[in-house]
Amino acid sequence: MSKVLSATAWPYVNGPRHIGHVAGVYVPADVFSRYMRMAGHDVLMVSGSDEHGTPILIAADEAGLAPQELADKNHRIIAEDLVSLGLTYDLYTRTTARNHHLVVQELFLGVYENGYFVEQTTYGAISPSTGRTLPDRYIEGTCPICGYDGARGDQCDNCGNQLDAHDLIDPRSKINGEVPEFIETQHFFLDLPALADALGEWLDEREASGTWRPNVIRFSQNILKEIRPRAMTRDIDWGIAVPLEGWRDNPTKKLYVWFDAVVGYLSASIEWARRLGEPERWREWWNDPEALSYYFMGKDNITFHSQIWPAELLAYGGKGTKGGSPREYGELNLPTEVVSSEYLTMEGKKFSSSRRVVIYVRDLTSRYQVDAFRYFVAAAGPENQDSDFTWSEFVRRTNDELVAGWGNLVNRTANLIAKNFGEIPAAGELTAEDQALLDSVALAFDVVGDLIGRHRQKQAIGEAMRAVAEVNKYVSDTEPWKLKGEDQRERLATILHVVAQCVADLNVVLSPFLPFSANEVDKALGGAGDLAPMPRLEDVEDLDGGAPYPIITGEYSGFPAWARRPIAVGTPVAKPTPIFTKLDPSVVDEELARLGG
Repeated sequence: MSKVLSATAWPYVNGPRHIGHVAGVYVPADVFSRYMRMAGHDVLMVSGSDEHGTPILIAADEAGLAPQELADKNHRIIAEDLVSLGLTYDLYTRTTARNHHLVVQELFLGVYENGYFVEQTTYGAISPSTGRTLPDRYIEGTCPICGYDGARGDQCDNCGNQLDAHDLIDPRSKINGEVPEFIETQHFFLDLPALADALGEWLDEREASGTWRPNVIRFSQNILKEIRPRAMTRDIDWGIAVPLEGWRDNPTKKLYVWFDAVVGYLSASIEWARRLGEPERWREWWNDPEALSYYFMGKDNITFHSQIWPAELLAYGGKGTKGGSPREYGELNLPTEVVSSEYLTMEGKKFSSSRRVVIYVRDLTSRYQVDAFRYFVAAAGPENQDSDFTWSEFVRRTNDELVAGWGNLVNRTANLIAKNFGEIPAAGELTAEDQALLDSVALAFDVVGDLIGRHRQKQAIGEAMRAVAEVNKYVSDTEPWKLKGEDQRERLATILHVVAQCVADLNVVLSPFLPFSANEVDKALGGAGDLAPMPRLEDVEDLDGGAPYPIITGEYSGFPAWARRPIAVGTPVAKPTPIFTKLDPSVVDEELARLGG
């Protein structure tokens, strides 16, 4: 079995996360990671809070806090929210951890010594009203290439080309609408043209594998056509120091947050190994060419994961036209797949905290079952096209599919067993119909597992729920509640044994999607309720002398195998309570009122 790195985009700590942030990235990544562990792979799931850059300074000013105070506050909130969703991180950390600074600086030095950083004089955008540097992504204007009015200072989402804010037509600040001033400044640029051939060869190999989503591979190859050097330092006092003489002690020159953030996948892996007491263990996922790595993000981050991060890795390894050799980290693996989702909107509108078009993760999880949301994400999320979250659809899917389908099957199975036997009964001779159902449900392991492994989660949960419907039909057709005579007792026991085995099977199949309820279903059938391991929030010391901070971690060795586990005859089964909560239609009006109409 393989070593599998499951890397999720680092959430930015300028504020708490809303459901649009987590629907396309974090929940799908957890479904994948849970399944891969159950399939026998050695998974390392990592991420952390992205805490540097100008937007943090802006948000901190607005909140009347120091940047570190804002980062501390929001890092904890985000970590708590991700734990509440059941996301099984081996390590969720932060970019202000000292370990991260050290790893980022090592990557910089490797790229620099191999010659892939070039020092250039360029134009930096300054806010006239504050005198503060404006990041590229906070400047918008008309694209000089395709004419799109809405291009950002770093790229145009319409034509996919990399841009320079100085080249935008009619540039303006997204913060306050003012026209930025451009001043000459000295920066290090990543020499992307010297890495273009190696990037192109890698992307061609990825296309040939046939595993990448078509929109991702096409976009990634397209941006190579206009490739040019990209600035990797910034005029800012909040970030990671450039580890060179003349730069290291300069308080206003720091590494670009997007150079820093993508290195986080590596730094989190190294921190995880250090905390484990096996400091070289991370190499199993990063230096072994047979290891697999999957990067989960929204489509606005494709550039950084299919161009910038691979370019940094290639440059560190000396794989461009300038040659070179790696430093202490050795040759590092490039992504096996960049798994990019589309956008989730809400009630037909883009998420906007200022316009109250938003529901934050903690608000949703405090009012509704987490698995109801996880189910919605799997069944209707923005996997390969934009999708819309509406309260009416959330209520409908919860009631008509989750409660009426899966919840109903579990409840009546446990209820019939408790009422008639009080324990899992032994099966008598199986009919062809019984065996056909058992065989069909067993097939779901292969079908659903294959789809999850290929990031087709909508299809996967659709197949799982199709199997649920098939078992529900079997119960309705066999009518076990009518088998009341002593001469019918063996047939009753057989039917209920078959159904219990199918429910147990489908609970395993659904557990990556619905981990909280999987444990409750396990209890309903007499189990210990520990089918799906959960993460925990833990306060830890900084490994390199910094301030303590919370991390997400967990013990995940208890995952069941992705296969049928024969149910144990004689296991006590008590009268169940409903596992899923049916939502009153009034929820729709209540939530729309919270949104302001």
